[in-house]
Amino acid sequence: MDFTLDDEQIALREAVRGLLARRYGDFEERRRSVSSDLGHDPTLWKALAEMGALGLPFSEEDGGMGAGPVEVGLVAQEVGRVLAPEPYLAAVVLAGGVVASLGTDAQRAEVLGELSSGNLHLALAHAEPGRRWSDTASSVTATLVGDEWRISGVKEPVLHGDAGTLVVTAALPEGGTGAFLVAGESATTTTATAYDGTRVSRVVLDGARGVPLGEAGADATEGIAVALDRARITACHEALGAMEAALAATTGYLRSRKQFGVPLSTFQALTFRAADMYVAVELSTSMVWWATMVAAERDATATREAAARAALQVSRAGRLVGQEAIQLHGGIGMTAEYLVGNLKAHLTALDHLLGDGSHHLRSLAQGVAAYDALDPLA
Repeated sequence: MDFTLDDEQIALREAVRGLLARRYGDFEERRRSVSSDLGHDPTLWKALAEMGALGLPFSEEDGGMGAGPVEVGLVAQEVGRVLAPEPYLAAVVLAGGVVASLGTDAQRAEVLGELSSGNLHLALAHAEPGRRWSDTASSVTATLVGDEWRISGVKEPVLHGDAGTLVVTAALPEGGTGAFLVAGESATTTTATAYDGTRVSRVVLDGARGVPLGEAGADATEGIAVALDRARITACHEALGAMEAALAATTGYLRSRKQFGVPLSTFQALTFRAADMYVAVELSTSMVWWATMVAAERDATATREAAARAALQVSRAGRLVGQEAIQLHGGIGMTAEYLVGNLKAHLTALDHLLGDGSHHLRSLAQGVAAYDALDPLA
């Protein structure tokens, strides 16, 4: 596979990197945004919309830019590099991805057009308490009352769940899982800040009116699964950006910090540990870009396996890189005021968002029997 970016992709990456660096180049600015009422900078969100970044995954007919997973991954990588708290993964990739996968022509044009312009805040309410990383809904149910669908149950955690419009998955009366658009004000939402600074919510629905995405009453499990797999790959890109930032911060620290009158980089044991970080990041880079190329082919089965393989590698690498970055920095790496510890926290949060390494390893192991046996002596 050719992993070389073309001129337009490079220009997109540099434009997004420059915009985010101007806002969050100073880590203290990121801390201020996280502690604000919205948890992110609305001015920057609007700037990303004007740049076209929010509409990248969506077709031009739906008000987007008609780009693919590569361009979306480039933006996510830059978001992860500076730990930008803007809900790109939550709103554009997760919630927007479900709408793009399931919505009617009219629904996609209305919702995705507003999302791409930065005028609509969207969130996916899919996870449920007591259930982990499933494509279906269980405890949240949809009931047809007259000619209206009513949604009841609890969704938690919901990334940036204090949005104006929620995309809610719910169990259907005849079996299967449906997806619905629900007005944010019709739900009871309790929002808190997670350990990595991300806004997460508990959303309680008590007979809230829902508008079905796509065909009413049809099982949307397959479409939800496709959107989640593409989001897994995008989350890997965001983690990759964070790992690259952790590696750069650590190697810079080893070169500048002195012990016994010489830089820490002169100690071979520390250099070897930094080299292990580098190898982990490079292997993750190859795996994530390969999975991105697979997703661009739009084969759902191949994308699911590629997403699991990439997520497994990123899970292991993120743990190694995050822990080594803190250890090689010493005590300062543990402080909330310093970038490295926050990078590790975000890597951990991303690892648990859509399935951790153990989950994906089990998933891949279940398919081992489908492969033919190889005789090493043949």
